[in-house]
Amino acid sequence: MGSNAPAGPEAAALTEIVEGVYAWVQPDGTWWVNNAGAVAGEDGLLVIDTCATEARTSRFLGALARATGGAPVRWAVNTHQHGDHAYGNSLLPDSTALIGQAAMREALLHDPFFDACPPFWSPSPDWGGVSRRAPSIVLDRGLTVYTGRRRVDLLHPGYTAHTPGDVVAWLPEERVLYTGDLVFHGLTPLVFMGSLEGALRSLEWLHAFAPDHVVPGHGPLFGAAELDAVLGAHERYYRFVLETARAGVARGHTPLETALACDLGEFRDWDDAERIALNLHRAHADLTGTAMDLTAALSDAVEWNGGPLPTRL
Repeated sequence: MGSNAPAGPEAAALTEIVEGVYAWVQPDGTWWVNNAGAVAGEDGLLVIDTCATEARTSRFLGALARATGGAPVRWAVNTHQHGDHAYGNSLLPDSTALIGQAAMREALLHDPFFDACPPFWSPSPDWGGVSRRAPSIVLDRGLTVYTGRRRVDLLHPGYTAHTPGDVVAWLPEERVLYTGDLVFHGLTPLVFMGSLEGALRSLEWLHAFAPDHVVPGHGPLFGAAELDAVLGAHERYYRFVLETARAGVARGHTPLETALACDLGEFRDWDDAERIALNLHRAHADLTGTAMDLTAALSDAVEWNGGPLPTRL
């Protein structure tokens, strides 16, 4: 399910899923290229995530303003701390109330990639004219926002999954679910700052919403008919990583040795396949009760890839 050709910023598009409920989809969804969204109601807009760079976030907010006649952005929520979903926060109006899970806020405040992105990607990302802006409103397990009569539930699964501070946005009336990076549709999931066991557990939680429309953190939109297939692919991948890691630890292998030796099978054609090295670092650390070395993990992903990881910002 890899992409046929790289896509640039001009390929991004705003889709109205149901009346007043939007998804900003940025093909092809690989490193630093996320999806975002917004919900409109009588009291203004709730924006769901920003983007990695000034240029991409400005395109998103401009498209949203045109679609909604310049409706005010009253609230915004970050689904987690990663820069592709949060570095553009400072481009939101100063009056916007920014919301995030408590662990997400702390992680963004101490994110080392914001000030100096390490040289693991090529070309090296340029965030542009953004400044660090963390949520001023934090939630633990849940918070409900109403814009007029439209309800949006912001919910944390209760455990670490993709990250410690994951939040989904759920519209119970419209049955629209914004998953953040609990779902990567058609490309390799990334769990190196979270938990493989938690990510696996989160799939049942997501399924229980029974959404009609899903906005994944990366990749194309999908609906109820595809839910089982998409979540099933994630489940197989997470179980594959966990089983591969257990075998590697039993043999005394390093995460890189395990990654280089394994056969990715059905997952080999997913974009960002090199994330196997990162995910095995996470699983190895959890299985052995050791701290994960982020720099070593990214270095191993570059070695597995045979060079720097490609960015298409």
